[in-house]
Amino acid sequence: MARPRHVDMELVTQAQFVAAQANDVESLRSAQAVLLPAVLGATLEQTAMLLGVGRASVLRLQGRLREFCANPDAVRPSWGGRRRASLTPQEEEDFLARWQDESNAGEVLVASPLRAALAQRLGHPVAASVVYRMLARHGWRKVAPDTRHPKSDAQAQDDWKKNSPKLWQRL
Repeated sequence: MARPRHVDMELVTQAQFVAAQANDVESLRSAQAVLLPAVLGATLEQTAMLLGVGRASVLRLQGRLREFCANPDAVRPSWGGRRRASLTPQEEEDFLARWQDESNAGEVLVASPLRAALAQRLGHPVAASVVYRMLARHGWRKVAPDTRHPKSDAQAQDDWKKNSPKLWQRL
């Protein structure tokens, strides 16, 4: 036998106020997650279907509204961010500073020593993609070699083409 539903009328009143004053979708959804079951007697599954979320999200939205009503000035943490970062952005910048002078001088930067140094600093092996993503995050890019040599002379090349000896003969 299912538990009887307990409706907190104070929370319903606050949800009505939040729904009337809502200026974003999340606060409106949180208010509706409380109002639909309380006023219409909808089940969690029905509420989830009406709101376009999963059943567990209805409970999460209700809890979020309870927290907001208990402490309206609290800042809600976001889901974004680098949760699996090995180094902070500042630590990454300091790590890459070691190779900055070499790259500015035009030297070729090879990823394998960078990867080995990063693995040594972290104390565990890292994939090559970690290094490439870190370089991309800090604006480093692959510079392809130029299509012609910087000391080439176009006039000398044309003269050679015109005056070069023929090495083949017609049969």
